[in-house]
Amino acid sequence: MSIILKPGSVPLRDLQTIFWTGEPARLDRAFDAPIEKAAARIAEIAAGEAPVYGINTGFGKLASIKIDSADVATLQRNLILSHCCGVGEPLPENIVRLIMALKLISLGRGASGVRLELVRLIESMLERGIVPLIPEKGSVGASGDLAPLAHMAAVMMGEGEAFFQGERMTAMAALRAAGLSAVTLVAKEGLALINGTQVSTALALAGLFRTHRAAQAALITGALSTDAAMGSSAPFHPDIHTLRGHRGQIDTAAALRRLLEGSAIRQSHVEGDERVQDPYCIRCQPQVDGACLDLLRSVAATLTVEANAVTDNPLVLSDDSVVSGGNFHAEPVAFAADQIALAVCEIGAISQRRIALLVDPALSYGLPAFLARNPGLNSGLMIAEVTSAALMSENKQLSHPASVDSTPTSANQEDHVSMACHGARRLGQMTDNLFSIIGIEALAAVQGIEFRAPLTTSPELQKAAAAVRAVSPTIAEDRYMADDLRAAGELVALGRLAAAVSDGILPDLES
Repeated sequence: MSIILKPGSVPLRDLQTIFWTGEPARLDRAFDAPIEKAAARIAEIAAGEAPVYGINTGFGKLASIKIDSADVATLQRNLILSHCCGVGEPLPENIVRLIMALKLISLGRGASGVRLELVRLIESMLERGIVPLIPEKGSVGASGDLAPLAHMAAVMMGEGEAFFQGERMTAMAALRAAGLSAVTLVAKEGLALINGTQVSTALALAGLFRTHRAAQAALITGALSTDAAMGSSAPFHPDIHTLRGHRGQIDTAAALRRLLEGSAIRQSHVEGDERVQDPYCIRCQPQVDGACLDLLRSVAATLTVEANAVTDNPLVLSDDSVVSGGNFHAEPVAFAADQIALAVCEIGAISQRRIALLVDPALSYGLPAFLARNPGLNSGLMIAEVTSAALMSENKQLSHPASVDSTPTSANQEDHVSMACHGARRLGQMTDNLFSIIGIEALAAVQGIEFRAPLTTSPELQKAAAAVRAVSPTIAEDRYMADDLRAAGELVALGRLAAAVSDGILPDLES
């Protein structure tokens, strides 16, 4: 089954499904008519003598050069081949498939002037599993993600490389193996394919989805750490958060309350605990993680708009005029990516401080040093905490805003650019780091919970602890730890830690 896309109103949940599951996508056939109408208008202009940018002229600084109607197809082919200038490793398959789906949505608005043949080819590539090889670097996020999208378009022409059934091969071989034919581009089609923010937007969406998955897991590990440290749940009282009024803070506090509900550990120190307050990393989880959740929800709204946008140039407007503008400038996406980076940093920073609390006997309220069963002979989680600090620091360095940078390109014609593409691409590395930080917290918190026996944590947190122990047994004595850290990070990255607790507890992106 394919996801049916209705351009202009595609919801975030469909984009998440495409990203996480690889579900193919195609346009609702109701959008065929406006696509064909715009294509006919472009064909009419291409057959005429009046110069119109991108149809029968050169591109960028060469826009003043008129192209003969006999050379229009050659112009489009040359455009794609000359723009295939990406460098670096191939983008992951799920991101490339999301790029293709986003391009379908943009073309489906009926303002780009491409033939249905192009739309059908993208749909068939998604359905049959052809994934263009798109190098990760080369876009400055304005005038479209030109280089990476050119690599996608080249495969449609039978040029470049692609993956088919997991094997890397020439584009023509991939098309033939899938029973498809290469397309010959006509007027405006090459430009329509490579103008646009789809690469930047797909990378930003990937960063958003991954960060939200990490944020959900961090609520679980935060609750586990709270119980392991015998922290108080009083700061999660609903009235505190209602009095402030931030939706994310309210939702986060509610999740923490539900996760901790029924904990015998918590009940054991409700009375008689000489401590007055917990450190901020325990007490202020709703304020910090809730603010991050609000930020992610705001970004989700921005990226949903962008995913449904027409971002190539020029555009066929409702009065049949063809007008050149600048929707390809990815400034909204650049800002969104920078905001996600901030949330990644803060979720990781407060998680790392909870890890540090749990391994420090001066702060952890009776837990042994470094959570080792025989401290001194064993180092326990001493260096796991150091690793979490290294990852936290690296994320801080990576979080410098990309959107404040610009450099003129294309002989100063494109003199202000967004840098959205690499601003969004770094989120992959940052979320990898975050998954590991939260995984380390899971190991530390569950180890701490076990030291509280015979007292038990809540039923929900017992399920989460069982998921952790399924991939990393209790640390009874020192052992080779890299495998445990990798397994715990994967538990977070694959969504299995979040899935361990009951549905409806963890806040989603669209609440």
